[in-house]
Amino acid sequence: MLTDLHVHLRPDDPEAGAEESFTRANAERYAEVASERGIGFLGVSEHLHRFRQALDVWRHPFWEQTAVDDLDSYCEFVRTETDLALGIEADFVPGREDRIANLLEERDWDYVLGSVHFLGDASVDMAGEWDVWRTASDPEQVWRRYFETLGEAARSGLFDVLSHPDLVKVWGAERPRPARDPRFLYELAMDGLAGSDVAVEVSTAGLRKAAGEIYPAPELLAMCLEAGRPVTLSSDAHTPNDLAYRYEEAVELLASLGVEEIAVFERRERRLVPLG
Repeated sequence: MLTDLHVHLRPDDPEAGAEESFTRANAERYAEVASERGIGFLGVSEHLHRFRQALDVWRHPFWEQTAVDDLDSYCEFVRTETDLALGIEADFVPGREDRIANLLEERDWDYVLGSVHFLGDASVDMAGEWDVWRTASDPEQVWRRYFETLGEAARSGLFDVLSHPDLVKVWGAERPRPARDPRFLYELAMDGLAGSDVAVEVSTAGLRKAAGEIYPAPELLAMCLEAGRPVTLSSDAHTPNDLAYRYEEAVELLASLGVEEIAVFERRERRLVPLG
């Protein structure tokens, strides 16, 4: 089976609203393309920061600009108007674990993706005002903080899947990289990952970015597999055409590491299905 769990019905365009994105017709467009591309399990996982309830967790200025939709209306739409699995992509915000848990536990998800987009108030993948690289002078310090935070996210037990687990590389050669072998920095996340029950996302989204690589890097993925972590397969689609993007490369990578099964979820219960 092929899957796509990390899918957004809303494009990145900040002007795109729920009214035109959360419609049966739009969901059907995604489902049709997914079927054409051999996707057997399709789920939607919108960004939590798009919803007003996210401000109960964190009041970052960027979230205050984007938190305009109602989370419960989104859940009702997916459950009643589509055949998609219901997910959410929630940022891990250190120190706000109880608030995140309360928000998540109040709703009937099939799965929860956990992402590290922010280090403090600064973003690792967003250019402009909040870009961590505006003030960072030591790339190793940024990468160290990122992987330490990723380990904390795994250890928190809040998430079913860790998304794009080396997102810090998203800018490729456009931002500085640590001089040392990144495997030393991956190790900072491994205690949290190894002691958790979280799955790790294999995402082709990095192939659409300046990074030009699948998330995670093969070396990090091998470390996660050695620690016993199952994997999911996703594209982080923001349009129907992004679905299953360059999956042949992800399947080849997984096969090269001996992966024969991938994870799917229902009501936050994980099961493994053959990778096809």
